[in-house]
Amino acid sequence: MSEISVDGSKRRFLVAMSSAVGGVAAVGAVAPFVMSMMPSARALAAGAPVEVDLSKVEPGMLFTAEWRGKPVWVVNRTPEMLAMLGKHDDRLTDPNSDNTAQQPEYCKNPTRSLKPNFMVVVGICTHLGCSPTFRKEVGPADLGADWPGGWFCPCHGSRFDLAARVFNGSPAPSNLVVPPHKYLSETKLLVGEDQKAA
Repeated sequence: MSEISVDGSKRRFLVAMSSAVGGVAAVGAVAPFVMSMMPSARALAAGAPVEVDLSKVEPGMLFTAEWRGKPVWVVNRTPEMLAMLGKHDDRLTDPNSDNTAQQPEYCKNPTRSLKPNFMVVVGICTHLGCSPTFRKEVGPADLGADWPGGWFCPCHGSRFDLAARVFNGSPAPSNLVVPPHKYLSETKLLVGEDQKAA
């Protein structure tokens, strides 16, 4: 039997190097799977606050922005539109906006807004998620002579006034949702962030 001398330092070196190379290979193989679970830049941006230029929203006009993948409507209500708000409270499910989950506390008022003329609301019906149609005209033939203007959901017939409050008898159980928002200036609105978050 011949004796073979084994160099222990070389063996330890080779084992260490093999382990290191194997570890790097394992990290390289796992990294794509871990990275695929991270949100994309587009997904991160979808949750970011959205700035709206109010100078483009003329009186009586509805402007649509997108926040968190949902339509957000900004309506510049005219004095005539605002005058209609208090005339049909008896026909509304939640006229005083007591359901605080539907709007921030600072919008729990008759206009459901920070500034009376600007209504900011998520454009998704609280019934089954359809997008209501803006029907600002008063008393159209298809909605009846007592229609004060607002939103009509064509999917199941839910009706909302110009403060996005739901009418009695509508399939929608609650008012449209007012998102958190704040004014950066007279002409700049930030949707998705309010004063408390600033």
